[in-house]
Amino acid sequence: MDSIKDFFHMGGYALYVWGSFGVTALLMVAEPLVLVARRREMIRRLRRLIRLQSEQSS
Repeated sequence: MDSIKDFFHMGGYALYVWGSFGVTALLMVAEPLVLVARRREMIRRLRRLIRLQSEQSS
């Protein structure tokens, strides 16, 4: 039991270690979500631009 407690305590640096781990995990989840949203927005803008250009040429 002490070894598990010592592992999670990290020699007094637990807050820094686990905080860093948590922030990294959060960013690894957020990055793909942001990329998907940006891709959708870019596709929406391109479709609008194409539609506007086709209306102008008609």
